[in-house]
Amino acid sequence: MSTRNSAGPGGQPPQPPPPGHGPGGQPPQTARRGHDQPTSGYSYSRGWRLFSVIILRPGLRLLMKYRWAGKENFPRTGGVILAPNHLSYADWPTIALFCDSYGKRYPVFMIKSAVFEVKILGPLMFKLGQLPVYRGRGDAGLVLKQAEQALRAGACVIVYPEGTATRDPDLWPMVGKTGAARLALTTGAPVIPIAHWGAQEVLPYGSTKPHLFPRKTVRMVAGPAVDLSAYAGQRLGASTLRAATADIMADITALLAKIRQQTPPAVPYDLAVPGGRLSSGRTEDGASSGAGASQGEAAQEPDPKTSGQA
Repeated sequence: MSTRNSAGPGGQPPQPPPPGHGPGGQPPQTARRGHDQPTSGYSYSRGWRLFSVIILRPGLRLLMKYRWAGKENFPRTGGVILAPNHLSYADWPTIALFCDSYGKRYPVFMIKSAVFEVKILGPLMFKLGQLPVYRGRGDAGLVLKQAEQALRAGACVIVYPEGTATRDPDLWPMVGKTGAARLALTTGAPVIPIAHWGAQEVLPYGSTKPHLFPRKTVRMVAGPAVDLSAYAGQRLGASTLRAATADIMADITALLAKIRQQTPPAVPYDLAVPGGRLSSGRTEDGASSGAGASQGEAAQEPDPKTSGQA
């Protein structure tokens, strides 16, 4: 919207609307094309989303049994980040059903860009409003920008903070990457920690043969939003993002400990460290308790211009 130089009432120059609002202080209205809903650069098809729910919801319920808790922690509206632990390739259907059927929010996943290049499947992913993750390319940071747009448009975005299935021998959450924290601190969207247990029995990581019968039970719980108020207004540097990420992972791990009725390791598994764990331990702010952060830990902080790792 352009602002003219003509004076407004009382001879005063007209005031621009608040950020993100149109004339009269109202949210901007975007043109509709069929069922597509382009908002701030993010769009999807309502018809295809409805079709996916009709087809997938009953099918996924038949594959597994579920025990869910924490519905009260799902925001009914507005952008929100769901941050689950990552056990296997069977995670996505369990999280999708938990989000849609229990939390009443349509799930938006960050998916490898190669999937979007597959005929039929790729265009469908775009129509469903899913987000491609570009890795190893100069435009890798684009995924975070797209996720920001989706969150500002009110989407429920699922971000796996670990970035991959856990390699911890006992399947506890690993040290997280900073994408979820960056999105939360940039957009103000709440982060809802989610812990689940049982999907690894359906399809263990690295296996291509699912174990569907007898039906497995997947237990899932959503916790209260992670308290990131301590980082509000801070520069999004490496130490801030690592500390916020450590808080997110701590809440996820605590929820999983309750589900499993076990005690998690004092030091989370770290893919960037030989052997998986720092011998010197880790402080509460997510930094190494030794003389300095390891090279691998420092490498986890993405360049906001180039990184798409979430």
